[in-house]
Amino acid sequence: MATSRSKRHPSPGTANGREKRPPPRPEVLRAVALQNAGKIAEAEQLFVAVLRADPHDFHALHQLGLICYGRDQHAEAVLLFATAAEQRPDSPEALSNLGLALHGLKRFEEAVAAYDAALVADPRHGKAHYNRGNALTELGRHEEALQSLERALALQPGDPDVLYVRGNALRELRRHDDAMAAYDRALALDPGRVDVHFNQALTLLRLGRLREGFAAYEWRCEKPEFSAVKARFPAPPWRGEEPVAGKTLLLHPEQGLGDVVQFLRYVPVLAEKGAKVIAAVPPPLLPLVEDALPGAAEIYGWGTKPPPGFDLHTTYPSLPHAMGTTLETIPAHVPYLTVPEAQRAAETARLGGLPTPRIGLVWAGNPEHGNDHNRSVPLATLAPLIDLPGVSFVSLQKVLRPGDEAFLQARPGILRRGEAFSDFAETAAAISLLDLVISVDTSVAHLAGALGKPTWILLPWSPDWRWLLDRDDTPWYPTARLFRQPKLGDWDGVVARLRDEVANLAAGTPLA
Repeated sequence: MATSRSKRHPSPGTANGREKRPPPRPEVLRAVALQNAGKIAEAEQLFVAVLRADPHDFHALHQLGLICYGRDQHAEAVLLFATAAEQRPDSPEALSNLGLALHGLKRFEEAVAAYDAALVADPRHGKAHYNRGNALTELGRHEEALQSLERALALQPGDPDVLYVRGNALRELRRHDDAMAAYDRALALDPGRVDVHFNQALTLLRLGRLREGFAAYEWRCEKPEFSAVKARFPAPPWRGEEPVAGKTLLLHPEQGLGDVVQFLRYVPVLAEKGAKVIAAVPPPLLPLVEDALPGAAEIYGWGTKPPPGFDLHTTYPSLPHAMGTTLETIPAHVPYLTVPEAQRAAETARLGGLPTPRIGLVWAGNPEHGNDHNRSVPLATLAPLIDLPGVSFVSLQKVLRPGDEAFLQARPGILRRGEAFSDFAETAAAISLLDLVISVDTSVAHLAGALGKPTWILLPWSPDWRWLLDRDDTPWYPTARLFRQPKLGDWDGVVARLRDEVANLAAGTPLA
């Protein structure tokens, strides 16, 4: 799961006469009053009317930009703020807000340039320093981000937003004690701040403090994007407070496919405790588990029908907290998923004749994932590995990125299977016929681990919480090895190590 996003602060409009400029025209002042009163549609009409009469009116351009930004109409806001900044190139508010709109479009480099221009106009513009730190964090330039955030904190002492983003930057630099201190300071100022609690939970989990971390992780239930946690059911949620013996417990998805695969391990444990477990899974997982999930009394595709009757419910990511999981008590028996025979037989016809070693590859996850830029590897970066002789590489990649097609066409020896998979049973069948899976942090890595297949997982310098720190194994998957970036952004170092290890496999060295 990605780090919770930080708030971005627009600078207020300048139609209040603070700048030493000719005062705004009366129509603009009336529109600003409407805007401040929450009558946005009426204010918008007045601003548009002003711009019809004078397309260069700075105040109307800027205020209309704020309205668009508030509606997440970032492209329109960029145009309006940029035009306003053309009228007044020394306006820090217009330039800073241009940066915010560019940030909203994920044009982070341009956003930083806009913040830099705002700070030339006003070096003490605290919001520009703060928002610049935000954008630099998105770019992975965490040391620079810290410098901006320190300046923002000097100008806005005790601002919980600045402390929160500072904590995030420190966390990405793996300065975890400092990050926790920043989060603690933010919570002292705003104890109910959900995003701070959430990222503090991710930090605790990464440090291996699972009992504390999973308890704090429940704060995610208050985040609007996790609406599934708050789904209205006729039965209460289960958080581990009461015994489940004799109760019917519904498990349902909340996040991605990988999370469900990871936490399905708890189904037989719950059954042993006397629960009747109903496992609702995302439809792509159903063909894999519908006939072979030990401990499940019923399995169905989430969203395909109303849930059957149950006494309690919980989501898969809440199970470790409900079960009081620590590093020592993770249910780590594998395989806990098995491959349906029909799919395995069909895949054998495609892969069974490949020479060994057969190695599956996944180099990119879901591009919509908030941490995709950090966890996915450009396919071309893997060329030194893929071009090794004596290895049968099988692409398990479902969705190609720009440039992947040309790379793969230039290497016809790679068997492309992932693009044809329609569900996880087919993916699992292919994995079962391989000697090894090499994957970035995606659902396929979890699937291979759950199947007990030797799996090498490629991790960024600042990894997702579940992979902990400074170890090349994982308590979640005994057959997995972790290949971590030796420094921030260094995939080349990872690939060099992979190449050496795979070359040994090709030469006959058995998998450890």
